[in-house]
Amino acid sequence: MRPTVIDHRRHERLLGIALLWLAAGVALLATTLVPAHTALLGWAPLVWLLLAPLALLLILEPGLPRQLLAWRPVRRGRALRRY
Repeated sequence: MRPTVIDHRRHERLLGIALLWLAAGVALLATTLVPAHTALLGWAPLVWLLLAPLALLLILEPGLPRQLLAWRPVRRGRALRRY
């Protein structure tokens, strides 16, 4: 059995493409250039502009949601502040 070789440059390119795709989809939906639901296409624009790149991101980086949740800033109490 051959060992699996991971091409990190290809992985980073795919990750960048997925992030760019997601950012473009959010921009298109936020500016209402492309509606989320149409009579002709149904919910297809929403799926292809948001859900598809999110699925690709989760496939490429399965630990990403956990990393984003751990990134939240820790709130400190008032007793720890110095004036």
